[in-house]
Amino acid sequence: MIITTGEQIPGKQIIKILGISRGSTVRARNVGQDIFAGLKNLVGGEIKEYTKLQADAREQAMQRMQDDAQKMDADAIINLRMHTSMIMQGASEILVYGTAVKLN
Repeated sequence: MIITTGEQIPGKQIIKILGISRGSTVRARNVGQDIFAGLKNLVGGEIKEYTKLQADAREQAMQRMQDDAQKMDADAIINLRMHTSMIMQGASEILVYGTAVKLN
């Protein structure tokens, strides 16, 4: 499936807008990551455990969005957007959405 942040797909014609396709996930940190992050915060640098947690959450939300678009029989998703928000202390939601379309 073609996925783009743009409004058009070069060389393709959008023939029908099917609707909004979305996917989300909520992830929480764990105590082990928090302890390591606290230590890392003292010396500085990237907290790789949190980076991996966020990357995994984005991938899962993207897959859920694609699954949603496939249920609509979409060929592509345009205008992709990602949003993150804190649900509660230690837990964040990743929301991914775009416009599911049929192509000619």
